[in-house]
Amino acid sequence: MDTVDTVDGDDGVDDGVSAIAPDRTGRLYQMYSNSVQTCGIAVSVTPTPVLQRLSEALDSMSPQVRQAAAYVLDNPSEVAVTSLRAMADAAEVKPNTMVRMARAAGFDGYDDFREPFRSVVVDTQLSFPDRARFLQSINEGGRHGALLSNMVASALGNVETLFASIDADKLKAAADLLVSARRANILGVGTAKPLAENFAYVASMSSGPDAGQVAAIPVLGLAIDDVARMRPSDVLVAMTFSPYRTEIIEAVNLAAEQRVPVVTITDSWASPIVAPSSYAFVVPNESPLPFSSNVATVALLEVLLSFMVADSDDDVASTIDAFHANRRAAGIYTE
Repeated sequence: MDTVDTVDGDDGVDDGVSAIAPDRTGRLYQMYSNSVQTCGIAVSVTPTPVLQRLSEALDSMSPQVRQAAAYVLDNPSEVAVTSLRAMADAAEVKPNTMVRMARAAGFDGYDDFREPFRSVVVDTQLSFPDRARFLQSINEGGRHGALLSNMVASALGNVETLFASIDADKLKAAADLLVSARRANILGVGTAKPLAENFAYVASMSSGPDAGQVAAIPVLGLAIDDVARMRPSDVLVAMTFSPYRTEIIEAVNLAAEQRVPVVTITDSWASPIVAPSSYAFVVPNESPLPFSSNVATVALLEVLLSFMVADSDDDVASTIDAFHANRRAAGIYTE
């Protein structure tokens, strides 16, 4: 049986606190640990509602408790397999601060807070050994084979993590919001700009004459210029990833002030655009290269698009057929 974390005074913590006991997790936990080391895949399957609750409580926390929470939000995969004392050391706070953080998130103590993370590790059925053998076979190609192996591991890990933790009900609610909006504004800059433009393009392709507009912003000038013209019947979808872009943060905050619903896509529950949003989605973007991966973000956007099509009242199939028929008639396509 696991040792229950206890707090004694300001710093006292039971020295018996440990990571998940082997007899509790059994073979699956060993597969999890060994395969992560073998493949180099950091699969961070985590209970999204707990992280969201923690993110929402950030503003009411003291600086030290907020520091502990920020570390957990940035490193959720460590909660299940790391002791309280080790987590506190990594976050550079006292062990008791981790307990106060758990209580601030609505739990009786740190052990209760950690339980959902443990359960996910135990219950998640991912075929790590098969994936390890697959990646090792790619790696046999030599130097470039090793690079390909690392890229495949990163891409698979990011997408697996996304779909293992995604909340379908929340995603449907976000899709319904976009479908019913007078105008859906899709905001991304830098590497997120083409993602925003592609999303708006595909969504517009399937929109009927009575549907609201879907457009990538900024059209001209600054994002806040577009947001200033938005109404509560509009919606803003905003993306930014660490290091977070100031113009995206400003746009999200302004939209929230104007009571415009905001859907955000980012890479951490500690991201500054999570708190003001109506719906927030956190995507993993790990990469062996010196820049972030967009694979999981593209996957999330495609699922969001599919939900929008499924929830649309318009005859989507006819709309898409008409779109392509017009282009063929204009000679834009060649068979």
